[in-house]
Amino acid sequence: MSYRVRHLTEYMYSDAVSTSHHELHLLPRAIDGQTTRDETLTVTPEPAARHDRTDWFGNPSTHLAIHTRHTRLAVTSTFVVDIAREPPPADAGSWETARDWVRAAADPESRAAIEMALPSPRVLPSAAARAFAEPSFTPGRPLAEAARDLMHRIHTDFTYDPVATDVATPVDDVLRGRRGVCQDFAHVQLACLRAFGLAARYVSGYLVTNHTPDEATLVGADASHAWVSVRLPGGTWLELDPTNDVVPTDRHIVVAHGRDFGDVTPMRGVLLGGGRHELLVGVDVSPVDSNDG
Repeated sequence: MSYRVRHLTEYMYSDAVSTSHHELHLLPRAIDGQTTRDETLTVTPEPAARHDRTDWFGNPSTHLAIHTRHTRLAVTSTFVVDIAREPPPADAGSWETARDWVRAAADPESRAAIEMALPSPRVLPSAAARAFAEPSFTPGRPLAEAARDLMHRIHTDFTYDPVATDVATPVDDVLRGRRGVCQDFAHVQLACLRAFGLAARYVSGYLVTNHTPDEATLVGADASHAWVSVRLPGGTWLELDPTNDVVPTDRHIVVAHGRDFGDVTPMRGVLLGGGRHELLVGVDVSPVDSNDG
């Protein structure tokens, strides 16, 4: 399947901004089963400097410096993505095996994975998260099975509510209220997995709304989406979308991996001036006809 993605971020300021600097995660990373082409990033007003790099976590990242006085900033990312992802192979290894592999740090991969098992700014150690996850992590249970069960319980016990939380809501508050959005559910699942010493990462990206009219619409489409992946004993990373209770395949487009939302924020920055601001975000994901090229 091929899709064209267009992501518009637009800020309108009550007072003029004299200068601003921004860090973007809007162009997708290369992963197995997903390739991108025809990538463009347009910015109004024209930046004085643009620097494209690969960040610490291997994600494409763009730094912008804008020195033109402005009351409107618009950033549009567009690209075509070709997806031929397969579900991960069956992995019957226990969650204890995966935990012990991280703890041992006996090879470069496990030492790198430790970063995804440790606390992060938005996913702090949580006794409540461990208590919530415990019914899923019975002794000797295969990690893939336990993680899917945890995903299902989050989906069942929590209500999608776009006004219940904001970007700074702590995991424990989400656990108490049982309400939130995809970012919150991803952070909750990360806190649960890391409470058992497992390497788990935050995944940002987009959803394909429908392949066919009879498919269920996924929650979180038409905007940025978030889910998680956990490192299995056999060496693969299993992706899990607790918002929709699905294992992502060809309806999830990956943009970035990180420890939590703060590592992969689509757009953040600092500016001089601006006063109050209004933010408009629009995401469109549409199929690409094979004749379009």
